[in-house]
Amino acid sequence: MRQKISQGPVWVYPNPDPEWVKRIIHEFNIHPVTAQVLACRAFKDLDSIHDYLYAKLPNLHDPHLFPDMDKAVERVLQALKHNQNILICGDNDVDGITASALLTEFLEFIGAKVFYYIPNRNSLKQSVLVDAIEFAEKNHCKLLITVDCGITAANEIESAVIRNIDVIVTDHHEPTAKLPHCIATLNPKLLTSTYPDRELTGVGVAFKLAHAITNTLISSGELSSSKIDLKRYLDLVALGTISDMGSLLGENRILVRYGLRQIRKTRRIGLSKLFSISDLKASEITPIDIASKVAPRLNSLGRIADPRKGVELLLLRDSVAAEALAKELDLNNSERQKIERRDAEDIEAHLFNHPSILKEKAIVLYSEKWHPGIIPIITARISKQYNRPTVVIAIDQGIGKGSMRTIPEFPLLSILKDNASILENFGGHDYAAGLTIRDVNIPLFQERFIRAANNKLSDQDVFTKLRLDAKIAFTDLSFDFMESLNLLDPFGHENPAPVFYCDVKQIWPPKLAGKIHLKLYLEHNDRLLEGIAFGMASRKQELSRKNLNLHIAFTPHVNNFLNKSNIQLHIRDFKVFTPTI
Repeated sequence: MRQKISQGPVWVYPNPDPEWVKRIIHEFNIHPVTAQVLACRAFKDLDSIHDYLYAKLPNLHDPHLFPDMDKAVERVLQALKHNQNILICGDNDVDGITASALLTEFLEFIGAKVFYYIPNRNSLKQSVLVDAIEFAEKNHCKLLITVDCGITAANEIESAVIRNIDVIVTDHHEPTAKLPHCIATLNPKLLTSTYPDRELTGVGVAFKLAHAITNTLISSGELSSSKIDLKRYLDLVALGTISDMGSLLGENRILVRYGLRQIRKTRRIGLSKLFSISDLKASEITPIDIASKVAPRLNSLGRIADPRKGVELLLLRDSVAAEALAKELDLNNSERQKIERRDAEDIEAHLFNHPSILKEKAIVLYSEKWHPGIIPIITARISKQYNRPTVVIAIDQGIGKGSMRTIPEFPLLSILKDNASILENFGGHDYAAGLTIRDVNIPLFQERFIRAANNKLSDQDVFTKLRLDAKIAFTDLSFDFMESLNLLDPFGHENPAPVFYCDVKQIWPPKLAGKIHLKLYLEHNDRLLEGIAFGMASRKQELSRKNLNLHIAFTPHVNNFLNKSNIQLHIRDFKVFTPTI
């Protein structure tokens, strides 16, 4: 294993206004340290904190606030009335798979004739909709609804309309200059959108369409409110939102909070089998479990196999078939891991042998050896490890498929739009995007992308940063305090778990745990706690003596083992120091 070319993070200490912290404590009667975490999270007033802590399902926005929602609902109900076939076309990641499953199940429930189509990620076709339109025509579908895709496919949608197929686009990706000309476009990121929350994921927008259709049917008397409970779909919304790294603030936070409750009592046989094969208990599922164990297995289909099977698994009602399919997903995931290790080692070796790459403020890599379905995982890892905008491109038959990740100081979409003339296609978000490019244009794109990053970013921008929320004493780490922290849950993108810091004494050297982790034994104010430093076995030598003084940055959690609960620290970083006398 080659040594990684990276440095420790720069610790960014909190500096909250003490008076603001006092107001939060007084208003919400919560632990002072929890109040300081909130004060560090950029809340500007008490109402926004109240909404963050206590918002419930009735606080979700009216789906009819989407400008085109009434048109979309009317066309769906027209298809229902005239017994027209409907095709749901979703992107091939977990967001698209869950959105497709949600709308398929919902529309079938209200009596529609529904097909679903998920394109293969590894197709050399530039648009995911090309095959879907052919599928729609072959199956006599008069209405095509995209989920988690379509906003950048204006030309393809035009070809569908020519074939007398109406299209409704539901998407959450940033639009490009040319918008699809279709029946309705539901996207909270449209410049013309008046929808209050632009951070919904693809499955979130699909849920809003189902919500609006339900409202219309109930208000017209065609459906009894006692016959349908939209909460049954929130497990899919949570699964897709977490997997797509949707911001866990605003509506997403409400949807995921309630969706996790649905997941923990799920009646979806396929999902239960997937949890079982992932060594997870549905009743104890967390966003980290979904992101690290469930999402990779579902994503493995879109990366190296048939993503339609992901929708099939979520809709299955047969236990034997669900178990067989869950096992197939697990095998696909194992194969995906092998391919990922192979390509990651090749990329790591390239970076090790070409250290000049890291003298630039951005990383652009390309090769014909890498699997196009794997590169999004590797791109995210490289971008996080080196804290730089990163593009990884897999080339096949002269066409490069690229995945992009970046840092907050360098949004991607303006750069992509500036380079549209040398790109075949692109889309995504400011912080995670994809592109298609001819191989002859890759060197020019690489040169322009790196130059743009070098011009915009400072040395400070590309230092990895660890943002700390509050200083805390071990005596404060009680079960009551941990209960107080639960108010901030669920944790995820844009709502990370709090990171605390403290000066402690290591009372004896750490032990290796699982070959790559360290177990630390730490004391502060006469209280001993264990810490787990994930992936830090290579730093064991720094801690080889007992009675070392350490600065530690950590996130506490409650560890349940053999019916006993104790508080354990997830060590995020540490520094050895000599106390001043």
